[in-house]
Amino acid sequence: MPNTPDEGCRDRLGNVERPELSIEIQRAPDEVVFHLAGEIDVLTVVKLSAMVNELLVEPPARIVLDMSGVTFCDSQGLGTLVVLSRKAQHARAVLALANVGDFLMRVLDITGLRSALMISSTT
Repeated sequence: MPNTPDEGCRDRLGNVERPELSIEIQRAPDEVVFHLAGEIDVLTVVKLSAMVNELLVEPPARIVLDMSGVTFCDSQGLGTLVVLSRKAQHARAVLALANVGDFLMRVLDITGLRSALMISSTT
């Protein structure tokens, strides 16, 4: 029987492995860069949203999500990126995705979300 999404994957000992999202923050006077590594999905978007929302209380001019370490992004992750972008706009800040991999760029193209997000080639 296949694993359900909230069960995660089981290792050889039967332990459930949860996808991880590592977030490192680099601050500059007018910009904050979130270096993301791992999976952006239903199990990890809460962490990302909370960190960006906290920053939006007193936002810098620009928030960058460095996607170079992202290995997976599901529909919940895609929706969260769009919501965070809109929240940043309302806070008069720019949220940009940088170093977006080919797989994610293709998903953004297929879903039509590429035009809803600001994408830059580098941080």
